[in-house]
Amino acid sequence: MEKEKLIQGLNEDLAHEYQAIIQYITYAATVAGIHRQELKEFFLAEVQDELRHAQLLADKITALGGKPTTQPAPVPEAATPQAMLEAVLQAEKETIARYVERMKQAEAFGDYGLANDLQEIISEETRHKEETEKLLRGHWKE
Repeated sequence: MEKEKLIQGLNEDLAHEYQAIIQYITYAATVAGIHRQELKEFFLAEVQDELRHAQLLADKITALGGKPTTQPAPVPEAATPQAMLEAVLQAEKETIARYVERMKQAEAFGDYGLANDLQEIISEETRHKEETEKLLRGHWKE
């Protein structure tokens, strides 16, 4: 595994962490309806985890000799609570898949500390995914 490929992948992950931060803040501000307060709190509670992930990634990219991206991935627009939760769920699934791949790349590169950090992030993102699935199952899905 070459270092540049790992840095490129970590920058992709960083762009998606920025996306998640923007997505959660935007959804918290714009969510409407009877469950607004609960969903606002749910979205805002996720921001700190995503900020921590972004900081870890930026630090590791720099440690590897790369330059952290400053550009977020595109944020999906959503107008209803259900659409917001579905967008969050899709993003969490994609994030988990990216981090599993990145963990394999880190191991192939021989950076076992990074692989361990990514495993912890995968666990956190899996919990986020499961909480979102519960919300969807509880009200908006059959």
